[in-house]
Amino acid sequence: MRVLMVGAGGVGTAITRIAARRSFFEHLVVADYDLRRAESAVAALGADERRFTAVRLDASDPAGVRAALAEHRCDVLLNATDPRFVLPLFEAALAERAHYLDMAMSLSRPHPTHPYEECGVKLGDAQFDRAAEWEAADRLALVGMGVEPGLADVFARYASDTLFDEIEEIGVRDGANLVVDGYDFAPSFSIWTTIEECLNPPVVYEEGRGWFTTEPFSEPEVFDFPEGIGPVECVNVEHEEVLLVPRWLKARRVTFKYGLGDEFIGVLRTLHKLGLDRTDPVTVAGAEGPVAVSPRDVVAACLPDPATLGDRMHGKTCAGTWVKGTKDGRPREVYLYHVVDNQWSMREYGSQAVVWQTAINPVAALELLATGAWQGRGVLGPEALPPTPFLDLLAEYGAPWGMREQ
Repeated sequence: MRVLMVGAGGVGTAITRIAARRSFFEHLVVADYDLRRAESAVAALGADERRFTAVRLDASDPAGVRAALAEHRCDVLLNATDPRFVLPLFEAALAERAHYLDMAMSLSRPHPTHPYEECGVKLGDAQFDRAAEWEAADRLALVGMGVEPGLADVFARYASDTLFDEIEEIGVRDGANLVVDGYDFAPSFSIWTTIEECLNPPVVYEEGRGWFTTEPFSEPEVFDFPEGIGPVECVNVEHEEVLLVPRWLKARRVTFKYGLGDEFIGVLRTLHKLGLDRTDPVTVAGAEGPVAVSPRDVVAACLPDPATLGDRMHGKTCAGTWVKGTKDGRPREVYLYHVVDNQWSMREYGSQAVVWQTAINPVAALELLATGAWQGRGVLGPEALPPTPFLDLLAEYGAPWGMREQ
């Protein structure tokens, strides 16, 4: 297997550090718009690691991406960029007949007149619209294969296959007790992506009704997270799992709730009120004349890079899937989860917990594709593939998962 990975930020760099310990691939090309970032990720692996190459690449340029796939003879494109670049990379892979894998799906657009009641363009719609072309090309686009979405969807499939006869609700619940010393406000993940998913109308799925939307931060609930994290208030957030799970699994209701905290929600609401969450450019005065800039890009530039916060961060992060239903005629409720301690991930990999927890899943998925344990064609979510090989491999990687009866 030869892989072109586009994006050498926090998650991309963590992917290189995890993949370097595995032998399933022949070569991995690390590409980024900023060549120095790609070179830094490769150099950190040491002079003896010759399976990695750094190149400069513009993710928004499908022709350039196709050329890189051809030049380096890559049969898989791994998208480690933010969701803005999903479609050009997705399309370039299809055009070059390469398999494709991402951790976030094509962007949504709210309903033009009823944004908090009805769906407009949903996350991933643009990718699923091309499913027949991927099937005809006999190529696989494995979408949403990070931690959430990704591992959370694998948990849902495992619960459906082995733990339940009927499922009332599948609810992804994410919470943490991470603290970043020295900053009043320092998100542990891409603020660009966080703004997108938190301020868009959250999507909920219900059997008989289908997908519908609610107000941002709606339906607050306190969820007790394992391994010392404890109770965290979680709220509805737009996320891919709600769009993926019902395509393959039967459940009466599917939700995603994120433990954000009052302060974080307050900052996001302020950004929205001021228009600083916008992605369309505004014109500002510059030293050499007017300059067009995206307010959201300015916010991201003003905040610390999440990949650099590991040394200042302590605590744990938990991603998991809560499932309620019946087994053998009896009520059952479980929480399948994966916890990462930041001190451990920094000590073992030099990557902070949130980006490391995201990065391990696409590496494991690539290994399963390389060995043939996972196979498919078309546009598929993690739910479409057998869960046990993935969960077993996760334990082999030294990242075991847990299950709690509720």
